[in-house]
Amino acid sequence: MTSPAAVTLTLVKGRLEPGEYVFDERTTCVLGRSADCAPRVPDDAHHKTVSRHHCLLDINPPDIRIRDFGSLNGTYVNGEKIGQRRKGLTPEQAAAESYPEHDLADGDEIRLGETVLRIGIARQATLVLAQCAKCGREVGEEAGGRAGEILCAACQAEPAAVLNLLLDLAQGGRPDLDSIRGYVVLRELGRGGMGAVYLARHESTGAEVALKVMLPKVAASATARARFLREVALTRALKHRHVASLHDAGFANGTFYLTTEFCIRGSLDRLLEKRGGRLPAGEAVRIAVQALKGLEHAHEQGVVHRDLSPSNILLHEEGDGSLTAKIADFGIGKAFDQAGLSGLTRTGATAGKPTFMPRQQVINFRKAAPAVDVWALAACLYHMLTGALPREFPRGKDPWHVVLQEPAIPIRRRDSGIPGELAEVIDRALVERPEIGFQSAGELRRALERAGR
Repeated sequence: MTSPAAVTLTLVKGRLEPGEYVFDERTTCVLGRSADCAPRVPDDAHHKTVSRHHCLLDINPPDIRIRDFGSLNGTYVNGEKIGQRRKGLTPEQAAAESYPEHDLADGDEIRLGETVLRIGIARQATLVLAQCAKCGREVGEEAGGRAGEILCAACQAEPAAVLNLLLDLAQGGRPDLDSIRGYVVLRELGRGGMGAVYLARHESTGAEVALKVMLPKVAASATARARFLREVALTRALKHRHVASLHDAGFANGTFYLTTEFCIRGSLDRLLEKRGGRLPAGEAVRIAVQALKGLEHAHEQGVVHRDLSPSNILLHEEGDGSLTAKIADFGIGKAFDQAGLSGLTRTGATAGKPTFMPRQQVINFRKAAPAVDVWALAACLYHMLTGALPREFPRGKDPWHVVLQEPAIPIRRRDSGIPGELAEVIDRALVERPEIGFQSAGELRRALERAGR
């Protein structure tokens, strides 16, 4: 039996409680003097050179990367200063600049003020599969030093070809692909960093589903596959009018596949594109209330979405032409990431922006509470009403630092025509300090229903 890869931060110099932090799954953490940092350096005379939110660690065992947030005095890696902002810049000006990320190795030391931490990396003691699960090309380096199955970069760039291979294998009788046997692809519905989704129809029954393929960026070990599919099983158990059903999921040839309910009117972000970026208040609140009902059900089952945005709020057309909102992908993207399957996600300014994410989710990556979904849903409603995001994300400015530092802009500054009572509810929902304004989906739903009377 092999032990999982792990990254350890061990105190070499200074005062920290605890003196050792062990990470055996995908996470991020912020280091600094602020009370919400972990590890948090002491807020004392020996650490006045350390910023409240000083630097960020991006960890995907056995890999770890560090980035300074443009602090006044920089972060030291093996005695070399990284990330210090230019002389004369304010913290706000520094946040608008780009700071490089540094990959860390076993034995490296990082220093903030008088605190020194040593990096320890334990790798899986197994041989790494060195061939692409589709074409057979050697992919030792792309496997990321991990045991398991992976597709080469060329095959990952062609998800449709990967899916067609799986469908051919299913048709040929592969038992691990029973759930997608008989489906044919009609068209692509969309794609992102983790894979692509297609509209597929069953040749015998005529049933249409959304068929998604998710392609790991590093080798998918048996442990990582099991961890991800356990999370998927929780999502499959969700049965609610305002939750898009997940039918089946599996793994074959280096690829995860999922079949889900197909909503003919697409996603909320597509609707906003067609409508010029905004919706009338009544329609926007109606969609938000329906989505909150879906969140209520999921939270009652102990499932947190953790990645809610207009792209995974889907719209089903009823017989009378009305639209019903359904939340899709409950926890799927974050579960994929937390299982380590997305690799290191390049947390700098070139990465996907955390536009619908509260600061609590950045600080406590592994401990996402239901309230983070409530905040994200309120941010979606804000976007539906104004066409804008709750925070400004200027070009070149570090989006993760924005989330840590900047509160939501009151909605009536975006549009003074938003009804006052509705604006008060949304502004309260987007409060983050000391805690998120509404702690439950039901609480926000009832407040919106009162405001809409």
